[in-house]
Amino acid sequence: MISFKGQTLVELLLVIGLATIILPGLMVGLIASRGGRAQQDQQLQASTQIQQIQEAMRSIRESGWSNIATDGVYHPVVNGSIWTLASGSATLNGYTQQVTISDVYRDSNDNIVSTGGTLDPSTKLLTTTVSWNTPYPSSLKSLMYLTRYLNSASDTDTTVNDFSTGSQSGTIITNVNGGEVSLSTSGNADWCNPQNSLINTLTLPKQGNTISALPGGAYVGTGDGTQGVTFVNVGISQPNPPTNPVATVSGTFSSNYQTNAIFSDGRYIYLAANGSSSQVIILDITKTPYTKVGWIDVPGGDSANGIYVVNNTAFVTSGDSLYTFDITNKTGDHKTPLDSSGLINGVFGIFSNPNQTAQQVVVANNNVYVSTTNSLFGLQVFSVDSNGQLNWVGLAQLSWQQAAQGLTISTDGKTVYMAFDGGVNVNGSGAYFSKGFFIIDVAHPDSILFFNWYPTIGWYNTGSTDPAGIAVPTANRAIIVGSGGTQQYLVIDITNPASPMLCGGMAISSGISGVSSVTLSNNTAYSYIITGESKNQFKIIQGGSGGAFTMSGIYESATFNPGFQASFDSFQAVASQPASTQIKLQVAVAAPLNGNCANAVFTYLGPNSDPNQYFTPIGSSLSASIPFGTINPNYQNPGNCYRFKAFLSTTTATQSPSLNSITTSYSQ
Repeated sequence: MISFKGQTLVELLLVIGLATIILPGLMVGLIASRGGRAQQDQQLQASTQIQQIQEAMRSIRESGWSNIATDGVYHPVVNGSIWTLASGSATLNGYTQQVTISDVYRDSNDNIVSTGGTLDPSTKLLTTTVSWNTPYPSSLKSLMYLTRYLNSASDTDTTVNDFSTGSQSGTIITNVNGGEVSLSTSGNADWCNPQNSLINTLTLPKQGNTISALPGGAYVGTGDGTQGVTFVNVGISQPNPPTNPVATVSGTFSSNYQTNAIFSDGRYIYLAANGSSSQVIILDITKTPYTKVGWIDVPGGDSANGIYVVNNTAFVTSGDSLYTFDITNKTGDHKTPLDSSGLINGVFGIFSNPNQTAQQVVVANNNVYVSTTNSLFGLQVFSVDSNGQLNWVGLAQLSWQQAAQGLTISTDGKTVYMAFDGGVNVNGSGAYFSKGFFIIDVAHPDSILFFNWYPTIGWYNTGSTDPAGIAVPTANRAIIVGSGGTQQYLVIDITNPASPMLCGGMAISSGISGVSSVTLSNNTAYSYIITGESKNQFKIIQGGSGGAFTMSGIYESATFNPGFQASFDSFQAVASQPASTQIKLQVAVAAPLNGNCANAVFTYLGPNSDPNQYFTPIGSSLSASIPFGTINPNYQNPGNCYRFKAFLSTTTATQSPSLNSITTSYSQ
């Protein structure tokens, strides 16, 4: 008989041994399985929280880029019905949440880089982290980029109207290709070739005697002492080249006067006229029809030859005297002068002329300059005080009894230009004092006894042309008009005032009775003349240096305000740079001052936020990021107020760069 007792014991021991080996692993596996499920649940919960946080961050971004513009650690919270950011992290139900906001940099190809590169002010990196500690410490992290897109827009300057809102120095807005900024030029016009630059005409209702011009118009004095038109207001358009200006009759005034001189203070017109009373007529041209609202009765009953008005004081020449009148009140009769002064007539009774007459009058720097006829002293000068009191101070010996036909003074008040007609036979000797054009230095007189003697700098003999008027449109050109001779429109080169010389002219056989010149804000220049023709008497002649460009110039844009604080991100420009020319740009972003961009102070920067560097195009295109941040107190991007500045230069007068368009991108 076989016994199995020992075998059973061995089996039992074997089972116990195997259980000792297997059961701990099973227990650990069971415990790990239960813990892994919990960890998986927590990771799922953390992932859900990250998605919720990222959606909250998008909502916060949409409320305004400034909400996420500052780097740091935050967590989203509900404030009323909207999401907002709070500083630091937050723990809720065992989970710690935080969002780290940081800057983003891009390389030259606009790719995001971890080191180096250029700051992108319109992109932020958001690192969202959710962490927990049970059953053991762990965390889940997600990266997200947010960019500006709300109110993302752009502003473009590319047309004549776009560029015309900016300011210019040595530049001009042209319309060759729809609108561009170039170095200033005279539209290829040349003062010295006027026959090629006569660009428009107008028929006046009556022959003109005198003319006074200003940007946008000209005032023409007419009349012959019989009933009819004695004043014509000519309106003149001001287009940018190559479009020519157009002249039209805006209004007229009729009377039985002959107008000898004309002056305007912008609202009122003052006509110096023939007659024994009411020799100066005051018109209010803001109302139509034009009416005589006031007048000046000059003592002595002589005609008024010249008129000039400064600070409500009228300066009138009549007979051989200069008068001042208070015309603060423009209406009614003005018959009592503030003061009067006669002209110096001859030297110690020699060379005096009973027919001596005061002609044109100009006031500058508290001095009154009077031209004369039938006098040895063609220019006489008076000082004037604030009460209109006159004091004779000096003279210039320019003529021998000839008639002054034009008087003008340089903008700095240092040089007087005059023209005289008719050569005079001195005492029947056959010696003639020639008619012509004089340049007088009134800034450096010689003191002789009790008066100033003003020296003549230069003189030009007009030959057979008898002067009737003068204009000095630029510092290096003078224009004399008149009758007789082969040319009645003479252009004198006064680059060297000691040696004036003829540089060009034009024939108008009917003669020219007056000339005036203007320079417009776009740097185009014109002279306006009135001729003796039966029609088209008013003519527009464009002047300039013959197409030469200025060597350098600056264009500054008008202020652009999108209506909210914006990040100005980048700009793209299209330019033209012929050989020997250059164009470069800078930008400025500023905060409004006292709530208004009109008061903002702008600091212009180039690449690397450097005021001494410039953005320059490659070929014809330029694309660049606009510096971001508060660079100095006057440069703040984001900001409300934006400008750009273009610098143009050339080394040859026949070529100019141009800025054809510029588009600036911005976002909220």
